Amino acid sequence: MAEKGVQLDRETFSCSICLDLLKDPVTIPCGHSYCMNCIKSFWEGEDEKKIHSCPQCRKSFKPRPELLKNTMLAVLVEELNKTGLQAAPADHCYAGPEDVACDVCTGRKLKARKSCLVCLVSYCEKHLQPHYESPMFEHHKLVEPTEKLKENICSRHNEVMKMFCRTDQQCICYLCSVDQHKGHDTVTAAAERTERQRELEVSRQNIQQRIQDKEEDVKVLQQEVEAINGSADKTVEDSEKIFTELIRLMEKRRSDVKQQVRSQQETEVSRVKDLQEKLEQEITELKRKDAELKKLSHTEDHNQFLHNYPSLSALSESTHSSSINIRPLSYFEDVTAAVSEVRDKLQDVLRETWRNISLTVTEVDVVLSQSEPKTRAGFLKYSREITLDPNTANTWLLLSEGNRKVTDMEVEQSYSSHPDRFTDWVQVLGRESLTGHCYWEMEWRGGEVDIAVAYKNISRAGGSDQDLFGRNDKSWALYCKTNSYNFWYNNVKTPVSGPESSRVGVYLDHSAGILSFYSVSETMTLLHRVQTTFTQPLYAGLYLSGETTAELCKLK
Repeated sequence: MAEKGVQLDRETFSCSICLDLLKDPVTIPCGHSYCMNCIKSFWEGEDEKKIHSCPQCRKSFKPRPELLKNTMLAVLVEELNKTGLQAAPADHCYAGPEDVACDVCTGRKLKARKSCLVCLVSYCEKHLQPHYESPMFEHHKLVEPTEKLKENICSRHNEVMKMFCRTDQQCICYLCSVDQHKGHDTVTAAAERTERQRELEVSRQNIQQRIQDKEEDVKVLQQEVEAINGSADKTVEDSEKIFTELIRLMEKRRSDVKQQVRSQQETEVSRVKDLQEKLEQEITELKRKDAELKKLSHTEDHNQFLHNYPSLSALSESTHSSSINIRPLSYFEDVTAAVSEVRDKLQDVLRETWRNISLTVTEVDVVLSQSEPKTRAGFLKYSREITLDPNTANTWLLLSEGNRKVTDMEVEQSYSSHPDRFTDWVQVLGRESLTGHCYWEMEWRGGEVDIAVAYKNISRAGGSDQDLFGRNDKSWALYCKTNSYNFWYNNVKTPVSGPESSRVGVYLDHSAGILSFYSVSETMTLLHRVQTTFTQPLYAGLYLSGETTAELCKLK
């Protein structure tokens, strides 16, 4: 208890400005006591107002009171100092570089606990007590410590800005409202805050709704990711099984061919060796017969010669070489040729099948909707390299430059028959299917060119105008002639105006159903835009007339 009493005495005789024991204590007219230097420093800051106040109770004095040392307090403080119990505030209570300091403290300042919007002063815990204890501070507004209190003071009138000018959208003081803001739409800052608070709540509700919508989109995209992964895993698994079966079948066919060749080899070798053995036996017999005849030819006894000659001169029937059927050395090369033919056909099938596989694995267009690019650089982000399919080219068209360039010829080309070929109109389709976001450019010269997109099931033969690009509901086409453009869809013609250019750009957003044609020069000018719904992958198309040449440009 004694220790608690000493603590009470120490707090009683502490200066509320520096929070240290009183040094040269003085008592001002309101009864509060301070260190002489502390109150002098505080009042020096108020000299401009010519009204001096108590830092604790805020009572004002005019003129400035004369400061006289309180000898009784000085003796009591001296006695308290002798006890050695004085303790400085803990270091963590002092204001650091990032803290708001108490405006009342002198010397080393303590951290402010609150800022008063009426006093426009920040207070530490000690200096804040009057705001809690004195009724005269009842209507003061305390907020979290802030260094921006001076921003609440009008720089013109040095008054607290409690008004808001809606005309100029700025905070003002009352004097401003009757001075340079006279006649403006002015309200109290509190009223404007209430209005803005309502708007803020509406904005927050909108933001929260958007957050909720985006979170739902994220869930949908996550489900899409899972679906894509599941589909891809199953496809890879099924493909592995199919290719394994295909490899097993190939291995079996390889084994069959090998076995068949080896079996035929054994048969043929055995047949040849049989003939070879017969011939060798015949040779041996002939050699024996020749030796006997040679011996007979040297016999000196004429009677003996004539007696033995008939039996020795008779020869057995010979196996003539002409009766031996010698197969050509290319016998097994026929098998090689047959296997090579199978290989070539299989390569063609795999190449065509792989193209179809590539086309069926369409782009997963689940990106959030994006606006159409505004610059060519923006379009080039979606550039696609497109080549023309020779199997679709009309026989009056010549493809070159890696199937990117096409020319309308005067001489018909010798193309093989193909079900995909345009037989009546001088048209050609691209090889690559187009989904998602795509951009490509075509450069042309000559009479007339039509740049189009079409579904793969567009009619290839028939001879009617409905087989032309843009004359049906399966294709969209921009017809380009010198100084003129026309857009065609479903046999409906739409005149198009725009600057003449030898280069046309096409932008496709398949999922959004957007198809745009641009005139491309130093700048890009929109010629025509289509907003529809595409139900199938699209393919680029070209129609040429009048010895025209067109080329799909390399953009990367």
